[in-house]
Amino acid sequence: MLDNLPRGTICIEDIEMGMTRHLRKVVTDEDIEMFAQVSTDRNPVHLDDDYARDTIFEGRIAHGMLTAGLISAVIGEQLPGHGTVYMGQSLKFLAPVRPGDMVYAEVKVIDIDIAKRRVKLDCHCSVDGKKVLIGEASVLAPSRKFD
Repeated sequence: MLDNLPRGTICIEDIEMGMTRHLRKVVTDEDIEMFAQVSTDRNPVHLDDDYARDTIFEGRIAHGMLTAGLISAVIGEQLPGHGTVYMGQSLKFLAPVRPGDMVYAEVKVIDIDIAKRRVKLDCHCSVDGKKVLIGEASVLAPSRKFD
């Protein structure tokens, strides 16, 4: 994975509107197999070339939630980072991610409620500049007051 900033924590007191963080990751066959194992989602569109070739995707695709997990990684590792609590997430899947695709996952601060430690984030993933996933996350950010 290629991160734009070090992992850690950005406390609510330091979060600013428009702040962004991202990562890039190539989705591998091994990632898809491990996700199938952990999630128990063994849909053959993810795992079987012959089956997947005859679907609307015309080939294997990664699990949508594997791609969404990259958003979780940015939130949990970078913005706000360690100590963040997920409150909610909306997702819309726009296009498939295939084995070998480099996924760019980004979150951007679009609303802050310092008193409640709530942060709303615009989220998206893209492959070759084309958005494959969009959504919005609500999180409870860590605070220096509680450290």
